[in-house]
Amino acid sequence: MLEKFDRYQLTFGPTPIEKLERLGKHLGGKVEIYAKREDCNSGLAFGGNKLRKLEYIIPDAIASNADTLVSVGGVQSNHTRMVAAVAAKIGMKCLLVQESWVPHEDAVYDRVGNILLSRIMGAEVRLVADSFDIGIRRSWEQALDEVRSRGGRPYAIPAGASVHKYGGLGYVGFAEEVRAQEKQLGFAFDYIVVCTVTGSTHAGMIVGFAKDGRQHKVIGIDASATPAQTKAQVINIARHTAKLVGLGTEIVEDGVVLLEKYASPCYGIPSEETKDAMRLCAQFEGIITDPVYEGKSMQGMIDLVQTSFFPVGSRILYAHLGGAPAINGYGYTFRNG
Repeated sequence: MLEKFDRYQLTFGPTPIEKLERLGKHLGGKVEIYAKREDCNSGLAFGGNKLRKLEYIIPDAIASNADTLVSVGGVQSNHTRMVAAVAAKIGMKCLLVQESWVPHEDAVYDRVGNILLSRIMGAEVRLVADSFDIGIRRSWEQALDEVRSRGGRPYAIPAGASVHKYGGLGYVGFAEEVRAQEKQLGFAFDYIVVCTVTGSTHAGMIVGFAKDGRQHKVIGIDASATPAQTKAQVINIARHTAKLVGLGTEIVEDGVVLLEKYASPCYGIPSEETKDAMRLCAQFEGIITDPVYEGKSMQGMIDLVQTSFFPVGSRILYAHLGGAPAINGYGYTFRNG
């Protein structure tokens, strides 16, 4: 589905799939749980799902003769960390707008984790007081204008790389990769669980798995706490991406599954249930999730198993999208583990 698109390889190759044997047994052993380790996909600044997207965006940035990648996210944005890493890798400058998306309580929140890594990698980091929103940000547009005003050639990468014209392609590739791995494993996964905020990871999976009629088996776990806006963005990106790759199948709203109840209390703040899920995964599998994204999708998956959402015997693939550096901004929250 992606043969006609240019790709700048930033990842190691296919990411491993591992069975979460101990966690599955602890949850009753009625389903099999596997994780696809997108958190281990690259040597660039701890990797993560944003790199799959950027692999299809960077060729366009290079072709545009840009000299500066300009993007936006929260203070502990995984996405902006990866934009900084890619800029360093390809020899471009980087300007990052870091908005105040999370009402954090940790005194060092803006000096550790993802933002620390972006600064080390040489990105120009701009802290802005604007609050959370997954849409196009005025602060980002102003940053693009500023680069132009000082003679630079900016390349615009929106939050999460999501509403970029090629933002959904990387996770179409994820689905194709999973299909190839399923052949090696000798079975197909019944459900795929993924965290959803800006939408293109989920949207790309929907398009990719629609090829074999499994789009409704992609279970999005909302972590935005703005689910109506998020779902609309997922649908728009999926429809655009489907046309781009020539899917030939209509993306309908009923085929997009987004579960809303795990985003509480708000974006970037973990509930007690999220924290418990993070501890459970860490203590049974040694796998670290973060309080913003993967902790909430892990909470969602665990709850769905415990409430028998998945039929007995189901094989579930949990997409671990990365993001562990962000946990450093939550030292007070996890001061006792």
